[in-house]
Amino acid sequence: MNILITCLLASTVVLNTSNSSMVLNAETGKEAKILYYGSALEAGEADALEAAGYRWNSLYPAFGLRGADEPAISMIQADGNLTLDLRVTGLHTETWENGRIVTITSSDPVYPVTVKNFFKSYSSEDIIETWVEITNTGKKESVLTRYYSGHLPVRVGDVWVSTLYGTWANEGRVCEEPLNRGMKLVKNMDGTRNSHTSHAEAMISLDGKARENSGRVIGLALEWGGNYELRFQTNDSDYHHVFAGICPDNAPYALAKGESFRTPALAYSYSGQGLSGVSRNFHRWGRKYRLSHGDVERKVLLNSWEGVYFNINEPGMDQMMGDIASMGGELFVMDDGWFGVKYPRKDDCSSLGDWEVDRNKLPGGIGRLVEMADAHGIRFGIWIEPEMTNSVSELYEKHPDWVLKAPGRDNVYGRGGTQLVLDLANPRVQDFVFGIVDGLLTQNPRIDYIKWDANMNVSSYGSQYTGDQAKLDIAYWNGLQKTCDRIRAKYPDITIQACASGGGRANWGVLPWFDEFWTSDNTDALQRIYMQWGTSYFFPAIAMASHISATPNHTVFRITSLKYRCDVACSGRLGMEIQPKNMTDAEKDFCRRVIADYKSVRPVVQFGDIYRLTSPYDNRGYASMMYVTPVKDKAVFYWWKIANFYDQHFPRAVMAGLDPDKTYRVHELNRIDLTPLPYEGKCFTGRFLMENGLEIPASNNVDYNMKTDWSSRVLYLTEEL
Repeated sequence: MNILITCLLASTVVLNTSNSSMVLNAETGKEAKILYYGSALEAGEADALEAAGYRWNSLYPAFGLRGADEPAISMIQADGNLTLDLRVTGLHTETWENGRIVTITSSDPVYPVTVKNFFKSYSSEDIIETWVEITNTGKKESVLTRYYSGHLPVRVGDVWVSTLYGTWANEGRVCEEPLNRGMKLVKNMDGTRNSHTSHAEAMISLDGKARENSGRVIGLALEWGGNYELRFQTNDSDYHHVFAGICPDNAPYALAKGESFRTPALAYSYSGQGLSGVSRNFHRWGRKYRLSHGDVERKVLLNSWEGVYFNINEPGMDQMMGDIASMGGELFVMDDGWFGVKYPRKDDCSSLGDWEVDRNKLPGGIGRLVEMADAHGIRFGIWIEPEMTNSVSELYEKHPDWVLKAPGRDNVYGRGGTQLVLDLANPRVQDFVFGIVDGLLTQNPRIDYIKWDANMNVSSYGSQYTGDQAKLDIAYWNGLQKTCDRIRAKYPDITIQACASGGGRANWGVLPWFDEFWTSDNTDALQRIYMQWGTSYFFPAIAMASHISATPNHTVFRITSLKYRCDVACSGRLGMEIQPKNMTDAEKDFCRRVIADYKSVRPVVQFGDIYRLTSPYDNRGYASMMYVTPVKDKAVFYWWKIANFYDQHFPRAVMAGLDPDKTYRVHELNRIDLTPLPYEGKCFTGRFLMENGLEIPASNNVDYNMKTDWSSRVLYLTEEL
């Protein structure tokens, strides 16, 4: 068969990963363009794209000379001109250990502006990052008014987009909808946290409503912790245009003479294996390249917050440490309420910034607590909120100029009616925040873990330090990154959790400095299934803190069985958020078995490949998912009933990700049934489990007085050699 081939120009670059390709063009004197992003192209296939009718699109469209097209970049020149004409002046490619880096340099032939578009491939993980560097090469100031990290054209068809939305205690919820004519905008203007009400990530399904393990899907994730914008434009062309970057609203960025500005990176991933295929790519890439200590197992911990709230005292901490140690836990984290001298921290109305131990509560100080943890054979962690202060604090009395406040305006207060955000654009504040961590760890080098919270947004948009208020968001995050760089340079081994009123900092912009995030302040098991499902689109289990809590739940007051709560928590980084002394001996014994079971499968859960099977958003009455090791010798399968009605009939649980030619032995974890499942200890081929599946009983077989409307299963599959 003869195939018409149109030879691509020498300036065309084909950027490959193991299973995807991107085709770019950087012909000198012309606009940089993109032709293709999708499944991996064979040798010569890139040359046939134009013959197949594929069309070039602008790689990084600029405002002013393009009619109604949406721009990725816009700026005001020194003379007030609003137009920008970017033409290629250079192309550079280089290799690194896991792929290539492509740099396309463009300049305006009239105005002194240089733009560099970077692309970096991660071959093994099927990720391509892109970012932009914009330089004012002139002698006068120019102003950027839009500066996205990237633009991706997506061919019109039955295209759907999945994004994440929510609020406090309801983060990471999935929204699925077709891309139709008009504009879809996802944005965040919180200032300090950016994943409560929306997420800086999206899944784009090219084959209709997305499926978990089949179909073509593109995922994108902005690596930024501040304000952002995802823009999906569909006009009268054959393409959807997808843009992502720092939100430009009220944030014009003035470029001084010779100044350069670099956008945060935007990561793309393509998979022909559905949503879960893209998730697996992001998880592998994140663990290896973005997440702090992504290759180190996370400890099972008890956090004191829901157990005692602010009622911290030395005997109580010792009791909780002893309890978690007796159940097999490895770490105790003392939460809020341990500090303040002039203004003791008794509630959320005072003391932030005064990071001195309240000796009335803790006579022996932090050192004594660390000694207690050592005596119990566990490690010790502590809560801080170093970016914040209260107006009722010694810190604020000494440094009222250190808080974010719009010029000429009164303070706007947050939590407790007194909370304020410190101005991390100020180097003195950066030194102070570093000093908080440095002081704690210098005086108590055995501290193993820090829970770093951020409970307020930027409500008074202004800096008392910087003269350019429009740069506040970027200046704040640059200051935080500098501070975290110093902390990690001196304390590379400390584990740090990103907590921000719950799940406000689940993003790849902060995780290079943090080991995990607190997924939500809502620990209700049922709602966590929905939240953790969406969050897992881009973030691996090792980063997702998931705790066993009390019942009725402290947020929604739902009463769920202990097994159900444990089975949900075991699908993430397992922990506890409870007062153990309020548990019965039987409950403690069950949690002891759960923790032991979790430890046996921890490497599979925390480092395995995710296969989401039946979504809770499909309203089928149950949800199921699993983790499989890369070599497919072990797997952990989860099944949760999410609705209980009489006369329910569920299909057999069909699995995914196994080796069809391997044989697996099945063992139930966290079992409460009076009799084992019929397949307990039995062996099945991977092919049988993926094509036929196992019957999952709709309820647990327990004594009558132990029956509840909650049912769940965790199955451990091991290769039978």
